[in-house]
Amino acid sequence: MAESKVQNGVNVDALLAAREALSEAPEAAKFNWRASCTWVNGTHSKSSVDGYHGLGEEHQHKTTFSFDADHPAVFASEDNGATPVEFVLVGLASCLTAGVAAVAQNREIQLRSVQANLEGAMDIQGILGGDPDVRNGFSDVKVTFDIDADASKEDIEALVAQSQKRSAVFDIITNPTNVNVEVT
Repeated sequence: MAESKVQNGVNVDALLAAREALSEAPEAAKFNWRASCTWVNGTHSKSSVDGYHGLGEEHQHKTTFSFDADHPAVFASEDNGATPVEFVLVGLASCLTAGVAAVAQNREIQLRSVQANLEGAMDIQGILGGDPDVRNGFSDVKVTFDIDADASKEDIEALVAQSQKRSAVFDIITNPTNVNVEVT
């Protein structure tokens, strides 16, 4: 494959080779992502991510990633970290943005800047138990991209559409997912 003049920092050749290899060994494509969380005090907790299982074996990240989560002072909390729902927005923004970079690289579109702004609407009467008919989660999530690239508006819209189509986090929050909660 000829070397691309576009450089968005994504090794598309490796991604396409992985897709090809996994089509011949689909069991290797089964990944288990993990996180652990420890309560600190009040609504404050610390979560960490350090390893996962994929390609048939265990893997460790280069470092353990740590995240503080809490609720803001208006919830009678200490505001020691982002709220869990804000982490969902961060996950969606990061996944969609990574997808834009990968698709742009594959389509040989040079990016100059990508900014994703997300807003999640929520009526907190649900989580506070004030109204049993109000959903606990987001009622609406709005994602707005500001992308500067060597491409037409239509090509940029196509980048975002392809990223959305392939985004694991977009899929997770827009489709039902089985979640089993147990106490050991």
